Amino acid sequence: MNELWCDSGRGFHPASAPDFLPVEQLRDLQLRRLRSVVQRSYDQVKLFRERMEARNLLPADIQRLEDIKRLPFYEKSDLRDTYPFGLFASPMQEIVRLHASSGTTGKPIVVAYTQEDIDVWSNVMVRSFASCGLHRGDIIQNAYGYGLFTGGLGAHYGAEALGATVIPISGGNTQRQIMILKDFSVTAICCTPSYFLHILDQSAEMKINIKDLPLRVGVFGAEPWTEGMRERIQAESNIEAYDIYGLSEIIGPGVAIECHKHSGLHIFEDVFYPEIVNIHTGEPVPEGAEGELVLTTLTKQAMPMIRYRTHDITRLCRERCACGRTIARIERIARRSDDMLIIRGVNLYPSQIESALLKVEGTLPHYQLILKRDKGLDQVEVDVEVTSEFFSDKISAMEDLQQKLSHAIENTTGLRVDVRLVQPHTIARSEGKAKRVIDKRNL
Repeated sequence: MNELWCDSGRGFHPASAPDFLPVEQLRDLQLRRLRSVVQRSYDQVKLFRERMEARNLLPADIQRLEDIKRLPFYEKSDLRDTYPFGLFASPMQEIVRLHASSGTTGKPIVVAYTQEDIDVWSNVMVRSFASCGLHRGDIIQNAYGYGLFTGGLGAHYGAEALGATVIPISGGNTQRQIMILKDFSVTAICCTPSYFLHILDQSAEMKINIKDLPLRVGVFGAEPWTEGMRERIQAESNIEAYDIYGLSEIIGPGVAIECHKHSGLHIFEDVFYPEIVNIHTGEPVPEGAEGELVLTTLTKQAMPMIRYRTHDITRLCRERCACGRTIARIERIARRSDDMLIIRGVNLYPSQIESALLKVEGTLPHYQLILKRDKGLDQVEVDVEVTSEFFSDKISAMEDLQQKLSHAIENTTGLRVDVRLVQPHTIARSEGKAKRVIDKRNL
């Protein structure tokens, strides 16, 4: 794996990364790594070998990159069914790190890393930070959660390898976060976009203007967010907001990230091979069409994931970016196939609600969908915070705003929903991922 590493703390330059490889050279590298990881999984992982045998496939049958579509998929349920160590391809004495999900829906998802895997993770995080214009000498406040969650340590190791100064503050204690931002002259922050909005709210109450601080970059991920939320964040803070993408099952943060052109997220496809498939059939979609992102880890030693179905909906663009990178880009992921709600026969995503709300002046980017059932029919109530000025204004102005929001949501989703205007800070804030949907239908 040494061919991956760029010694970032002592002279890293983005142009030295595999992001700029000639396409033919990149495809050759991908094929060699694909064949290697398929052989490793076949030799070491019982579930993968059984599925290959069921298809009458051998690792030697993978001769071209296009042959990847012959391989079986992995699903999240596979990680739960083989809990805790059933998908490991390395012996425990070679495992140097374990992470796990919260397990709120049952057994947690366990992921493992060898030292080589940790080095690769640090490498893609270095490349991620470099694409945001960060470098040695920056001061990065890492407000992603540490512990079993992959976000905190993934960003931490990458920032250190970049040569930046890292503040491992983790999540929570928002007033302290703001004090550190100010007193330590922080230049970049890593957290969820919804938590940064909470930081903006709290800083206003503390009479601290984020625009007056040296902070210039926000690296936001771990939850879907819209272009409208980016515009709101940038307008209120004067920072440049970058979208980062990752998932624990693949590696953690650092699978893909935006560059300064903000024309999609560059996926580090020398390490993670991307496909887009039809969400219903699993078959590849035409080039540029929307579908489900499927990822194959090309270098993972401890726990390779081959054709892992992410349930994230996006498009793939293979055209060279204006920044010069040759690696593919994925469109911003605003929704997942498994967070789709079906309300009275209409498909509804929380991101559609957010997009509609942010188009209406007077609203704040804090909202929740309350799902109820009345006489056998599903109903949706949208609670949305509005600016304090509207609560001191005439009732007619409130009613007018409520009507505008209802129309905006109906125009976007095709659904008529009940909108309830609430005062600022009424909706509970999260120090991690925002909780957008409250389902009371089965209570």
